[in-house]
Amino acid sequence: MPNDRPSALAEFKRMIGWIALIGVLMTAGALWYLSLYGPLHIHMVVATIAGVFFSVLLGCGLFAAAFYSDKSGHDANVRDATTRDRDE
Repeated sequence: MPNDRPSALAEFKRMIGWIALIGVLMTAGALWYLSLYGPLHIHMVVATIAGVFFSVLLGCGLFAAAFYSDKSGHDANVRDATTRDRDE
């Protein structure tokens, strides 16, 4: 499998854009849900934004980074380096 880092980077950036959009939509959904049960206070809004958005961004972003690492050839470089050390 050839190292295709430019296309892997472009796909990674596209995935991060979608992940950020999904994070915004999830945060809006969580705030809407919370508003059904009472008034929203500023501390609740800030905590919800920080908790929901950054949790989605972190969790999905780590998966995207793992996919980028595999598609760009970084994983193969590490595998080949450790295999050479073992063979010597």
